[in-house]
Amino acid sequence: MEPLFFILTYIAVAASSISGALEARKHQMDIVGAITIAFVTAFGGGTMRDLLLGRTPIFWINDPWLTVATFIIAFFSFYKLERVSRPLLVAADAIGLGIFSILGATYALQLGISSIVAILMGVVTGIFGGVLRDVMSNRIPSVFGQSAELYATCSFIGTSLFTILYDINVNPLSASLIGATTIFLMRLLSVRFKMTLPSP
Repeated sequence: MEPLFFILTYIAVAASSISGALEARKHQMDIVGAITIAFVTAFGGGTMRDLLLGRTPIFWINDPWLTVATFIIAFFSFYKLERVSRPLLVAADAIGLGIFSILGATYALQLGISSIVAILMGVVTGIFGGVLRDVMSNRIPSVFGQSAELYATCSFIGTSLFTILYDINVNPLSASLIGATTIFLMRLLSVRFKMTLPSP
């Protein structure tokens, strides 16, 4: 599974970096701001996960090429993508949310941690980078907004499904793809149809 984790991590980092850089450009930041926002979006959730699980060195410190890739992708996204379209932002964010959520749960399960905690680690990994991105962009994180489309809920449901499949010994690759795809599609559908949680 290690080669799969490697590939999935790079895909998630790339998608999250694009999301962060485009968000920075939308808020008229400079290239330094874009790289910073891309960095915290890509690495914020995984860093929090590793700190909570006691996994050191933190994942991106073990692989400096991840940092290089983030800088390159952020630079390209900031200068080369013609316009900041909402569909592109949503799709990039949904890809990162799906993959990071499943990776977070997987790492927790590999440490022998309970399924409930693994699900929570998946949610933290998936959403925390986006929370940091929104805070540094000077807006209330979308995950906390009453009128915001489903975000953490998508991560929770997809990660729960993955964990159940993992516990009943479904092939890990199949379980990962099902969980990540569920999160991705739920996020897109929630944005398309304005699906939100009930107000208190």
